[in-house]
Amino acid sequence: MPEPKILLTIAARGGSKGVKNKNIRMLCGKPLMAHTILQAKKWGKAAHIVVSTDSSAIAAVAKKFGAEVPFMRPPALASDTAGKVPVIRHALSSCEKIFGVQYDMVVDLDATAPIRTIQDLDTCLELFLKKMPSTIFSVVPAHKSPYFNMIEINKQGRVVLCKRPGKRLLRRQDAPAVYDANASIYFYDRDYLLRAKAPSPINPRCCIYVMPDVSGFDIDREVDFKFLEFLVKEGVVCL
Repeated sequence: MPEPKILLTIAARGGSKGVKNKNIRMLCGKPLMAHTILQAKKWGKAAHIVVSTDSSAIAAVAKKFGAEVPFMRPPALASDTAGKVPVIRHALSSCEKIFGVQYDMVVDLDATAPIRTIQDLDTCLELFLKKMPSTIFSVVPAHKSPYFNMIEINKQGRVVLCKRPGKRLLRRQDAPAVYDANASIYFYDRDYLLRAKAPSPINPRCCIYVMPDVSGFDIDREVDFKFLEFLVKEGVVCL
């Protein structure tokens, strides 16, 4: 089978609310998004590594570290309420026109969830080519279970488990396996992304890729930068 044509996207808008200029904030000596760009370049499987942004400052950093910024994201896709999948679909459509290429798949990597390895990307690609799903997305084992220690208040005002197990569970380990989507890695089939009315990572033909729980770390607050630098310094993770 010929090598698939892969478009790798990194979405990085400029209007971060939790941490100002989060995507270009320094982390372990480099701007946050640079770690993902360099990892994508090291992986070496993508025909194009493209950053979708509405910020000239982010665009400059992206180009400095080797990504392409062939277009600026339109304002309608750069608001607080804009979903990520329309951003990825816009990037795919734009890049196919600009580069004159029809890709086979899109790999989207989130700059704020940088704890991933080249092996993770290789394994996702192998899984994608073997099963040919609409999407693959990464997950980590959940620390809380809706069958055991996640509760809600029902319509009657009573406190109940989110999901009722078939039998009483004495340990969380006895509950069905559940996962948190860690937003680190997404693989999309090109035709699904362009042709589906409302494409979503979760669909009848999706697959998941389970990563170690430390890969669930996501940078969204000031303290997250400090904690991730601590994990790198202690050798717990590598960037």
